[in-house]
Amino acid sequence: MTDLPILHAVTNDEIVLRGDFPERARRVMLAGGHRVAVHVRAPRLDGKRLHELACRIADLQQGTGAWAVVNDRADVALASGARGVQLTSRSILPEDARRIAPTLEIGASVHSQDDATIAARGGACWLVAGHVYETESHKGEQGRGVGFIERLAADHALPIIAIGGVRPEHVTTLRAAGAYGVAVIRGVWHANDAGAAVIDYLSAHGASGGR
Repeated sequence: MTDLPILHAVTNDEIVLRGDFPERARRVMLAGGHRVAVHVRAPRLDGKRLHELACRIADLQQGTGAWAVVNDRADVALASGARGVQLTSRSILPEDARRIAPTLEIGASVHSQDDATIAARGGACWLVAGHVYETESHKGEQGRGVGFIERLAADHALPIIAIGGVRPEHVTTLRAAGAYGVAVIRGVWHANDAGAAVIDYLSAHGASGGR
């Protein structure tokens, strides 16, 4: 697999429906270059609108070096020219995605050791693991903690991307636990300057000994 980005900026329906989203995504991809991936995640969009949006983000790959990754829909990822697909618990299995889209890089979202084992055996290229810390996306649910990342890293050779309430000051701890990189939603997209937020995360990763 070509070097996986270390910062994954994950969207949601609210984020992608903002009028300034394409421009904010461009700034994020320019700021991070090959070290950032923008995950087009919008479960309420129909296939046509998701494809149109994914195409706009995928068009930014060549000029920035960043990755466009489509959440859940391998067909849309393939048709739009995105670099990868992020599979979730509601998606087809990694081995099935590989059959229909052999050129895509495939990530899998995991919430347990069993999830990780199934994804790894199915040919996933990376694991997005969480949620690690308390987060608005999972109100009232306790985070799985850094120990979850440590256990996954001990048992699996795949790159692990930690997600869930991750702030720049958490990056060093997560890296020490074995995380390859981090995935964030609000930490980038809710920042006043999304590009500057990307630099904050990447700087924290670099200070922890990452590339």
